[in-house]
Amino acid sequence: MNPKQLNYTMPAEWTKHERTFISWPVQASMVYPEHYEQVSTGYAELVTAIAEFEPITVVVNPADMEKVSALFTGNSAVECLPIEHNDAWLRDNGPTFVVGEDGGLAGVNWKFNAWGGKYSPWDLDDAVAPQILKHVDVKQFDAPVVMEGGSIHTDGEGTLLTTEECLLNVNRNPELTREQIEGYVKEFVNVENIVWLKRGLSGDETDGHVDNIACFAAPGKVILQVCDDPSDANYEITQENRRILSEAVDAKGRKLEIIEIGQPPYAEYEDTRLTLSYLNFYFVNGGIILPVFGGAAEEADRKAIETLQAAFPDRRIRAIDGMAVIREGGNVHCTTQQMPARRA
Repeated sequence: MNPKQLNYTMPAEWTKHERTFISWPVQASMVYPEHYEQVSTGYAELVTAIAEFEPITVVVNPADMEKVSALFTGNSAVECLPIEHNDAWLRDNGPTFVVGEDGGLAGVNWKFNAWGGKYSPWDLDDAVAPQILKHVDVKQFDAPVVMEGGSIHTDGEGTLLTTEECLLNVNRNPELTREQIEGYVKEFVNVENIVWLKRGLSGDETDGHVDNIACFAAPGKVILQVCDDPSDANYEITQENRRILSEAVDAKGRKLEIIEIGQPPYAEYEDTRLTLSYLNFYFVNGGIILPVFGGAAEEADRKAIETLQAAFPDRRIRAIDGMAVIREGGNVHCTTQQMPARRA
């Protein structure tokens, strides 16, 4: 039996959380291991920011437990959980939590192959989700498909956003057809309608995760990162996404309202474009954790904060340093995984 058959549904990220999960970085697996201390400082800032809003569990390799635990001594909202892992992007290898009709929780354990085999080994990462689900003592659904949490976003009312570039990539599920992949997604997060965007941001090593380009702000309302510079590779990509979303209809028959956020200015490191995105923010209880980039991006940062504050007037926008971990390939949303609150 799958979640759809048992009436479990993936709730929208903005619904109340019981807690957040995040994994601590592993120096040996980093793209730039010489930046480990800087990245760790960025993670500590993020954990502390989330803890201002809700409890957070930090998944830590056992060898690092003493060191990492000491960083949060006295912060009762932070707990450390020893689980062996290869890498630190829990959005992608962690469980996707779903809620039953009775308010109880379960979790989807997707297959994980390190974004199409880009990094090795990934065996420990593929085993993280079941250990988290066992720790929180909830039912586990094993999905027969390679999937990362950063590649999907739901409105909680039957509609899901994703990209063809990622879900249909031959490095994920080469043996499955588009129809089969779509069927598994619908069964395991219990949605009726999938809005397929074509591509993610230029240079995104995840092969186009949707959490860098678009997300629901509410049912019937989507936030989209846009580029208005025709010389930028993201111009064509984001114009295409705008067109697709403007023509889309959700599971309830609604046309989608689009809220646009301008992309941060171009930035690179060692001749490689950094995938800067304001859409890689994370909903927390009563707030939003937003990566900002400073320097040449200060004006764009300000506009992004204003746009999000207007869209979410009842939430506190908590900005953090978005440059701290971006060279490793991701940002705030990529590192986090929400555990929805159980309903009585």
